Amino acid sequence: MRLRLPEERPAEPPTGYKIAHPVLSQDGGRAGFTGVSLGGALPYGVLADASCVYGLRHPAPHRRCDCGFHCVHERTAAEALLCTAEHRTAVLLEVTVLGRYLRFELGFRYARQRVRTATVGPCACGAVAVALADAGWGRPGWLGLAPACAVCLGVRRSVTLAGFARLAGEGLRVVARKGAPVAAAEELGVPELAAEAALLQARLDWFQTQLTRLGDNGPEQKGT
Repeated sequence: MRLRLPEERPAEPPTGYKIAHPVLSQDGGRAGFTGVSLGGALPYGVLADASCVYGLRHPAPHRRCDCGFHCVHERTAAEALLCTAEHRTAVLLEVTVLGRYLRFELGFRYARQRVRTATVGPCACGAVAVALADAGWGRPGWLGLAPACAVCLGVRRSVTLAGFARLAGEGLRVVARKGAPVAAAEELGVPELAAEAALLQARLDWFQTQLTRLGDNGPEQKGT
């Protein structure tokens, strides 16, 4: 006789935590995330349904497969994954677990999710990030992004944290670690405008430096 575990009927959908890489569509019109392990080649939006990454036709999650979205119960467990070298530029996601799910000791494997909050870590230099910039990698049709401060941004293709939240939609909140929230979908306040201004000023400073360099070493110089 096969024993079955009791079905859970929570009053509210469970909350979980995971890490993912932020991505921007090639045309710049959409924003989303891609996983750091299984299914990492398939970007997903704020509200998304899981499918079997092996191409099988069973619904996800399936007990005899490892498909479906994954998350952990504890925020600290997800934050610990950000310490590894390959995950330093990932962001921390707080998600609502929707649909069918399988509960494990450390987390859930489930069918549907809504990303509520994305917490962006610091720039590689250690400063608080004001934007997500080209990380130097991507997926077909999607550009991988990494946290960047105003000084390190340069002229890389980028989107502010507020801009990423707007493109992702569905009420996503994007916050910078070690600082107050700097992005909320469909709302622009003083922090968002300050980030936009810092981003613009950094680019203007970079262009001014390049113009000065070209002026000093341009073809007009004589006596060489």
